[in-house]
Amino acid sequence: MQGSLKLIGMLNALLADELAAINQYIVHAEMCEDWGYGKLHEGFEKRALDEMRHAEKLIGRILFLGGTPIVSNLSNIQIGNEIPKQIEYDRAAEEGAIKAYNEAIALAAEERDNATRDILVQILNDEDRHMDELEELLDQIEQMGLPFFLTTQVE
Repeated sequence: MQGSLKLIGMLNALLADELAAINQYIVHAEMCEDWGYGKLHEGFEKRALDEMRHAEKLIGRILFLGGTPIVSNLSNIQIGNEIPKQIEYDRAAEEGAIKAYNEAIALAAEERDNATRDILVQILNDEDRHMDELEELLDQIEQMGLPFFLTTQVE
């Protein structure tokens, strides 16, 4: 099936965001593991796996629409050198993803591609959950203070 070139382009832009998110989350996960914060490591790693599934869905849909997935482009990656920066950088990336998915959903509806729209809505729901998890961590840091918060992240 040949899909809209505009929509395929948008899906490839989302793919670049997902590929960047995978890398950012994995680096943050491994840094947390190295610092001994096992719970944070698990959370970052789980989000990285979610982002891999998103990339897989996007690649599958691009192929179905007759496009070529572009996996050599990555969006900006920001690596934090301390836990609060990591969480804030990840929160900012999720905020950008939510905005981009909402725009893509509107485009898919405009193009009358409801199957693509449904896939994008599923991914958007995951991104909303990621945002909630990250904001929860930032709230905990603010309420507990960083030193106490970090003691809760050691396994």
